[in-house]
Amino acid sequence: MAWWGKALGGAFGFMIGGPLGALMGIAFGHSFDRGLGKLDSADWQADQERTQAAFFTATFSVMGYIAKADGRVTRDEIRLAEAVMDRLGLSAEMRESAKKLFSEGKSSDFPIDEVMEQFRRETHRRTTLIQMFIEIQLQAAYADGVMHPAEKEALISICRHLGIPVAQLDRLEEMLRAGFGRSGYDAAAARTSLDDAYLLLGVDKSVSDAELKKTYRRLMSQHHPDKLVAKGLPEQMIQDANEKTQQIKAAYELIRESRKR
Repeated sequence: MAWWGKALGGAFGFMIGGPLGALMGIAFGHSFDRGLGKLDSADWQADQERTQAAFFTATFSVMGYIAKADGRVTRDEIRLAEAVMDRLGLSAEMRESAKKLFSEGKSSDFPIDEVMEQFRRETHRRTTLIQMFIEIQLQAAYADGVMHPAEKEALISICRHLGIPVAQLDRLEEMLRAGFGRSGYDAAAARTSLDDAYLLLGVDKSVSDAELKKTYRRLMSQHHPDKLVAKGLPEQMIQDANEKTQQIKAAYELIRESRKR
């Protein structure tokens, strides 16, 4: 049984506790906050399911926290959260759980520090998985078209908890402005300029062909859907990774063609 079925059935109680367990309890209607249980180190599938549950829980609760960071939650930010749910193809039950997590993140006593500390442990500090999490939160912060200073400060604090340098956050923000992670890939790709293609890959125009190819391969590896799922990305969120790999490939090919000319 996948992590989602176990969560609905309440079978995750022995596997996860702490603040993420408490949030899962609210989202799924069971008591999960019973302290961290032990897993057989050889039980890879159970460990992966636990990571997937932690990722799902942290993603939507922190999305609510970011939305509230500037003091109010706009309709655009709510629509962005709903758009993420649509893009992920969440079932009606999963969607309701995600909405509950988003609402919990908006509460004034949301334990962001404790949630981030546990999230880092549950993801085993896997940088590619943590970066995907940050990318989603950046999309949430830009839902209304601008990054409020309070939202940026919240993201910087989150990155510090997760061991992500501020310079990397800034680079990801530039990529987002260039259209990275934007929904409706086909329409966005048609409008991508050469300048945006460089920004989307996070490289300068002066980069060598060899370094460009190296960056392209690194980004493709970081966002490869199968690799991310193996590291703990919930399978229900695989479409987001698919769209990003398409954008990376389109940007790389646009730059290559321009250099040939």
